Amino acid sequence: MHPFVEKLRGTLLPAVVTPMDSSGVVAYEALESYASAIAAGPIGGVAVWAHTGRGLYLSEADRGKVLATWRAATRAPLVAGVGVPRSTGAGSLQEAEDATVAMAVSAADLGADAVMVYPLAVYGSLPDGDAAAVRLHQRVAAESGLPLVGFYLHGEAGGYPYPPALIKELLSLPEMLGVKTATLDRAIDCQDAIWAGRSTGKLLITGEDRMYGPSMMWGADTALVGIAAAQVELSAAVLRAWTGGDHAGFLAASERLDRFAAATFYAPIEGYVQRMLWAAAWEGLLPEEASYDPYGPALPSSERDLVIRCLEGL
Repeated sequence: MHPFVEKLRGTLLPAVVTPMDSSGVVAYEALESYASAIAAGPIGGVAVWAHTGRGLYLSEADRGKVLATWRAATRAPLVAGVGVPRSTGAGSLQEAEDATVAMAVSAADLGADAVMVYPLAVYGSLPDGDAAAVRLHQRVAAESGLPLVGFYLHGEAGGYPYPPALIKELLSLPEMLGVKTATLDRAIDCQDAIWAGRSTGKLLITGEDRMYGPSMMWGADTALVGIAAAQVELSAAVLRAWTGGDHAGFLAASERLDRFAAATFYAPIEGYVQRMLWAAAWEGLLPEEASYDPYGPALPSSERDLVIRCLEGL
C-alpha cells in the first residue's frame, strides 16, 4: 500500500480555484496570497488543475505556473488533475489518451505528488470501455511515475458513471490511492461506488459537495471537494467531527455546510466555480478583480447576492 493512503486518509484536500481577471488572465499575485491562506488551513493536501480550478482550460504555461505557485506555498501533497486539455483538440481516442498521459508526465516534472485522472467519457459507450479505462490508468502511472486517484465524475461535467466493478478493478491496481466520487446528486450511485471500495483498504474519497455529510455515513473517509476552495474550515469541521466520533457536532457542521452547498451547487451546475470565486472574495481570500470564471455560464447578480446572504447567515 502506498504511504500516501494513510497520510491522506481522514484529511481534506480542497479542489482550489484559479483566480483570474475579467479577461481570463490568471492573477498570480492573488494566487500567491490565496495559496498561502489555504495552505495554512486544516488540510491534508491540495488538488490543483481540478474542475474547480479549470485545469483543462488553462494554457500549458499557466498550468505550470499555477502548480509551481502551490508547490512553493506548501509541502502538503499536491494532487494534479490530468485529462485532455481543451486546447489539444484531440480528435481520436488515442489522441485523448496520449494527451492525458502527457499532462500527467508534465505534472510529475513540475513537482506534483499524485495525479487524479479525469474520466474519458467515450469509454462509457465502448463495449470494452471499463478495460480501456483500467489500461489508461496503468499507462498514466507507468509513464508519470506517480500514484493515482480515480475520478468518478458525473456526466454534466464531462464524465461518466463508473460501475462498481470498474471501481473495484481500479482500486486493485497497486498504483491507485483511491477513487473520488462526484456523482452530483445521485445518492444510489454514490453509495454503490463507495461500497465497492470498502474492502480494498484504499481511500474512499468524497467529492460530493451536495451529499458531503451523507457520503461519509456511507463510508467515505477522505474529502477532495470544490466547496473547500473557499470554506476550508466549514468543510474540515464536518470531516473532523465524523472521524472523531462527535456525531452531534457532525450533524451541526453538516447542516451548516449543506446550507452553503445549496447556495453554490445548483443548476446551471457549471456556475458553481463562479459562485465559489464570489465566496472566496467575500471571505477575503481573493480580491474582487481576481474572482472571475471566464469558462462558466453568465450568472445574474442575484446569484452572487444569494451566496453572500448565505455566508453572512453562517
